[in-house]
Amino acid sequence: MKTHTLLTRNSPLGAPLKIIKQSFSPHRGKPVKRISFVSGLHGDELDGLYLCHRLIQSLRHISASHPEDILGEVHIYPAANPPALNQGTRLWPYYGSDMNRLMGSHPGASLPVQMAQEIYKDIKENSDIVVDIHASNLHLKELPQIRIIEEFSEALVPLAMETHVDLVWVHPMAGVFESTLGYNLNKSGIPALVIETGICMRIDPATVDRLFHGMMHFLKQQGILASLPENIPDLPSPRVIFPRGVAQASAKHSGLFVSRVKLGQTVGEDEIIGYVLDPVKGVVLEEVTSPVSGQLFTLREQPAVHAGALLVRMAREGAKKS
Repeated sequence: MKTHTLLTRNSPLGAPLKIIKQSFSPHRGKPVKRISFVSGLHGDELDGLYLCHRLIQSLRHISASHPEDILGEVHIYPAANPPALNQGTRLWPYYGSDMNRLMGSHPGASLPVQMAQEIYKDIKENSDIVVDIHASNLHLKELPQIRIIEEFSEALVPLAMETHVDLVWVHPMAGVFESTLGYNLNKSGIPALVIETGICMRIDPATVDRLFHGMMHFLKQQGILASLPENIPDLPSPRVIFPRGVAQASAKHSGLFVSRVKLGQTVGEDEIIGYVLDPVKGVVLEEVTSPVSGQLFTLREQPAVHAGALLVRMAREGAKKS
């Protein structure tokens, strides 16, 4: 393993800011393929850091015990936004900049822009495939999933199937994606898979273990690893859903949402999934029922809701490609 300091910048807070990359190269010969794992672009998303730890730990062990099994090149950027990670915030402190909205061609010369552009350049120059790892916000909890913009689905869905996440969600393009790492890499011809999982400011070890096992399978499928370590279990293929295969329920009233279901659970149409309450008056404002039969892959975690707030997303049973 080689540790690279991509860049160092002086910080307004005094301590220098460093972005670190850990790299693993084949024991001999040229790499069959180069892959990069990126986490921590948002400083409140921590599952990705733990996943990178698991990957580094495992690859370091393979490199020491069976170096001939590493056939490709693996680059891991575990903490891509150190200032936000240090503060536990989604955005770059003091600047209020979202580092995942500063990728690709971007004007400006602020410190966040400089660092975003440097990391984007390094990833682009050293990757044939990229996995960009994110967590949800404080409001919603997500099943481990890969999200793919429709225009890239033909190239990315076959790759996503090799990761063995729970779900692959193909969704429409939105303007907010235009400056993200994943979108810009895909537009430039470098396949980038975007993972969304869990909830921010938390680590779910069981979920990360599942993702870790899936990523090891992916490395094997891509020819980067010659074989899987003995402790990696077989995993089912993910379910692929397209826009018409997704249903959701939103709150009709402001109040306190109390869930009666669990993330990942399959429920029937019109089944009760929770209640919106007025805790001051002691009344039930709304009985929330499932809009369709299917699996809950997004569930409201923050109880305080306003009218229109998203409560659940569901993968419809028997949904087909739109």
